[in-house]
Amino acid sequence: MCLAVPGRITELRDAGGIAMATVDYGGITREACMAYLPEAAVGDYVLVHVGFAITRVDEDEAARTLALLREMGELEEGASSPLGGGPAGTGPGPEGAP
Repeated sequence: MCLAVPGRITELRDAGGIAMATVDYGGITREACMAYLPEAAVGDYVLVHVGFAITRVDEDEAARTLALLREMGELEEGASSPLGGGPAGTGPGPEGAP
C-alpha cells in the first residue's frame, strides 16, 4: 500500500541545488524533497510520499488525516510506521527515492 502523510513545513533550504524542507508530522520531523512543489512555503501543509512533497493540503484536512493515523497506531516512530524508522530529523531525500 502506498501512503502519503500530511505534515507542516517548518524550514526550507537549498541542498546542493535541490529544494528540501523539514516537515513536522505532529511532533515527528523528517526531511522532504520539495522539487515537485517549488511554490510551497514555511507553514504550508503538504502530503509527503517516499520523501517527496507531492501536493499541498489545507490544515483541517491534514489534522483529520494525522488524527486517523494516530488512532490506527500508524503515526509512530519505527519501521512499520508510514514515516519509517530512524531518528527524528532524518528520512529519505532525493538520493533515497525509488
